[in-house]
Amino acid sequence: MTAADDKALVLFSGGQDSATCLAWALDRFGSVETIGFDYGQRHRVELDVRPAFLDALRADFPAWAGKLGADHLIDAGIVGKLSETALTQETEIAMQADGLPNTFVPGRNLLFLTMAAVTAYRRGIKHIVTGVCETDFSGYPDCRDDTVKALQLALNLGMDRRFVLHTPLMWIDKAATWALASGLGGDALVRLINQDTHTCYLGDRSTRHPWGYGCGHCPACNLRAEGWARFVADAPQPV
Repeated sequence: MTAADDKALVLFSGGQDSATCLAWALDRFGSVETIGFDYGQRHRVELDVRPAFLDALRADFPAWAGKLGADHLIDAGIVGKLSETALTQETEIAMQADGLPNTFVPGRNLLFLTMAAVTAYRRGIKHIVTGVCETDFSGYPDCRDDTVKALQLALNLGMDRRFVLHTPLMWIDKAATWALASGLGGDALVRLINQDTHTCYLGDRSTRHPWGYGCGHCPACNLRAEGWARFVADAPQPV
């Protein structure tokens, strides 16, 4: 095994899914770095919670603390400037004529994974982890398994590397995502993700719900709330 084989770079937005993926990577690799993107998102508060979550992860999980390395925050403002979506403008969330929600930011995940691969190339990292998912998602085409597999091939051809793109959440729903976090870090990790991550599309951290902070009515909040309810109902003990 080469040094690169035991290193991972996790796309960590500050939300539930990417936080769970970060724990997944820390459980599997000897060295883990994180990368986030500022693309002019209206829920920019997700970037504000990232440092606190990383600090808490180091403090509360000493077995992982020594594995957690550098965090990279990338200016991807061009994404917000090129797109006209409900995630980058003060626009009401709605479905579009093409059947996609207007929260879809064209090319976002393609660009993010490409930037992550460039960073991984420079840092000598082989494994790239992202929280995209086909099960509980809004129909975004850049979250599909076929898209990720095609991009992995393109990145490896274009950079002459053998990156591996990992998608731990691809085939599970939000309830199973909570359960995955519980299996990785117990109630302590579930509480940390519940309290210190941010997933609400509107960036609302003024209201605390049983499942975490959010407006309580956007698509992201609805998915998180429904998944939490199923997770709690199936949990052997209260969390």
